[in-house]
Amino acid sequence: MRLPIKQATAARCIARSSPSSSLLTRSFVTTMPAKSKTFENQDKLPRLPVPPLDQSLQGYIKSLEPLVEAKYGQHGFQKEMEKRKLYAKDFASGLGAKLQERLKDLDHISANNWLDDNLWLALAYHTWRAPLIVNSNWWLTFKEDPRNPAPPVAPGATNKTVVPLDPNPAKTLPPGAQGGGQAWIDAHPNKKDYYYPVKYEDVTQREWITEWQVRRAAWLVSRFAGLRTMVQKEEVPPEASRLGPMCMNQYRMLFNISRIPLPNCDAFSAQDNDARHVTVHIADFVYSVDVFEKVPKGEIANPLPVGEIESLLQAAVADAKARVEKGEKPAQVGILTADDRDTWVVNRERVLLHSPKNRASMDMIDRSLIGLSLDTYTLPTLPARDDPLRMAQVDAQMHNAQGGLNGGENRWFDKCLTVVVETNGRAAIMGEHSPVDALIPSYVVDYALNEPVDDSKFTGGKAAKLGEGFQREDFEISPEIADEIEACRARNQAILDDSDCQTLWWAEYGTDWIKKNGKVAPDAFVQQVLQLAWFRDQGYPVATYETASTRFMKHGRTDVIRSLSPESRAFVKLMQDKNASQKQRYDALVAATKEHSKLTMDSSFGKGYDRHMMGPKVQLRPGEAHPLFDDELYSSSQAWKLSTSGLSSGIQFHATGFGAPFADGYGINYMAGPNLIKFGLESKVSCDTSSTTRFKHEIVQAFRDMRELCEAQTDAPAKL
Repeated sequence: MRLPIKQATAARCIARSSPSSSLLTRSFVTTMPAKSKTFENQDKLPRLPVPPLDQSLQGYIKSLEPLVEAKYGQHGFQKEMEKRKLYAKDFASGLGAKLQERLKDLDHISANNWLDDNLWLALAYHTWRAPLIVNSNWWLTFKEDPRNPAPPVAPGATNKTVVPLDPNPAKTLPPGAQGGGQAWIDAHPNKKDYYYPVKYEDVTQREWITEWQVRRAAWLVSRFAGLRTMVQKEEVPPEASRLGPMCMNQYRMLFNISRIPLPNCDAFSAQDNDARHVTVHIADFVYSVDVFEKVPKGEIANPLPVGEIESLLQAAVADAKARVEKGEKPAQVGILTADDRDTWVVNRERVLLHSPKNRASMDMIDRSLIGLSLDTYTLPTLPARDDPLRMAQVDAQMHNAQGGLNGGENRWFDKCLTVVVETNGRAAIMGEHSPVDALIPSYVVDYALNEPVDDSKFTGGKAAKLGEGFQREDFEISPEIADEIEACRARNQAILDDSDCQTLWWAEYGTDWIKKNGKVAPDAFVQQVLQLAWFRDQGYPVATYETASTRFMKHGRTDVIRSLSPESRAFVKLMQDKNASQKQRYDALVAATKEHSKLTMDSSFGKGYDRHMMGPKVQLRPGEAHPLFDDELYSSSQAWKLSTSGLSSGIQFHATGFGAPFADGYGINYMAGPNLIKFGLESKVSCDTSSTTRFKHEIVQAFRDMRELCEAQTDAPAKL
């Protein structure tokens, strides 16, 4: 099944993962065996419902109000809303009723979940043909290990940090903006002066793999391997919140799996949870390195001692170094994995047909636990220019996690999880999005980082030889494929160059202050910050996506929280109205956050309408159509130019992010902690109307303005 490009893009955009903030608890952070088995609640979980059609239509129609007002103005608002209500009424009593029954039949024949069993992977991911690099893969950067013998300068941020804004911002309306001439803040009119991509030649002092780099990599791999064993033994505590248990099925999909390109619709490789190895990329040479003990078939393997894993990695590193010194050039097939999916289909087949050895190497990569990229450099810090919000070192770490250098060298973008370690020990993870939502790997990384490197455990390692615990996975390629790799490298680099990806650490207050002094739900508060920042940045309201996790239901993945609501629009209007009182604004903030929390609860428990509306739409048969789906507002209400997602509080992480799904929008991932809120923001350099630097400044100003209105409700300003 292949979707039209607009529909496929919209489906992919709603696939971002968020924990629905206050609804979820943190996962396991210790190695203690669980009192309950990991999957013991699976058969007790409710199924994803097929909501009443009228209920979903009512929610959908209400969500259109801000968009209708922005498009048609107050004079045309009533007429245009009545038109959409008539569409919905006619749909519910006619074609919609038929489609609803077909959806119920689909539910009836589904073993676990009508959406996940039949539609989700194809609609959200596998039919989407754009390159994975930036567009679909996500990234997450780790905090420094306290055992690092020579730690890089850590970016400092406390709840007292002051981040100055441009004292005299130019105010104008961006080209094509709507909204009656509302002013916006343009901190840096020429954004191209404040962003420039890192080039391969900028790494002037290319190093080789360091001892600390290998040690930290071995420790992280050991922790991931231990996690697989815990899942297989069902020692990972089943997750739950005050609202009930949650589905653990995605933990089965973390390891030993890759995405395989196929014409029109991709698929997963056969999962091999008995495989003993990880795939290690070193200067684009590829190795399979054993990290599990050898056990009889059918038994669950434990990880090798971490000292042995380190020795095996050292042996692979030494082998790669010897090959480099001899002048050997690796076949950089991994670069092709980032390409347009249909192009990769053709080139993959060419690679496989060129030599039987290539099939064996690809199979080993697909079956491996995870990927591990040992980079031969530390990405240099980007100059700050005149942007006081620039987190130069964190931004450099994030850029390397995003895609590395020179068009995606030393990576395999199809792999579900790839840990990336630079020469100074900085580490991160890049993920292919379709097997699991990014929330689950964030829990896994939280577990992996919870115990820092313990040097006392690196004993018992012995020198390894090729074929004894590690082996090469070389590729043989033709001159034609070599040319394809170079062409693909250029295409990949163009995508990376166009990605303006930056970090913002908001440190003046966090979730503790929001709960105590704002007296509203923190996630809902942050979403209002983003609504206000967007309007000031662009001058018009836009359909906004935030993910709700539906893991309260069996095999649940995600649904949409439409953060642009009539209530949020009213709040933003009052914030822009110079005649509005702080009391009016605060009351509007409370109303907007309450509505957002309601939408979050509904979406998390199967009462959202985006997934439900998708279900009937794909049940349409030839000759069937309806104005509800043909309406331009149906499409624009799913054009998530502001695509947002939250993870955990981010104590263990420096940054996280994903690419903006629309060229004139923003991709925003955030981690809201008690005293520090970390944002990863991405937009496109080529777009004239968006600017990551400018949007960061708008977020800061929105946070400060909203603090002011919350403090105005008390006799004295709250202490930070």
